[in-house]
Amino acid sequence: MDILGTSLRVCVDDLDAAVPAYERLASAEAVRFAQGPVSVAAVGPFFLMSGPAEHMEILRKIAATLAVKDVDEAVADLKAVGAQIIAGPKETPIGRNVVARHPDGSVFEYMDRQGADS
Repeated sequence: MDILGTSLRVCVDDLDAAVPAYERLASAEAVRFAQGPVSVAAVGPFFLMSGPAEHMEILRKIAATLAVKDVDEAVADLKAVGAQIIAGPKETPIGRNVVARHPDGSVFEYMDRQGADS
């Protein structure tokens, strides 16, 4: 699998208040979208997320998002090393994703841009 980059996941209480600081730090404008009841702002290497407590509790368990060329290839490689697929693959507003628990217990999201509008 080709890992193209990583994004840090930051859970915040107030997305609107947090975005300007991250835009300044990353010298980038936020791209906002919703994933169900969770509001997300992608700012440079950061994914800022805000939403209902029960959803945020789950999202906090995912260590990072890894950009990959192809989620299907990632799933094959993850299964080959004994990872457990715990969500997806599924379409999102910015591409396809899958969430996997590695054999050591760490949890990561893998995301590609296939099917994304941009």
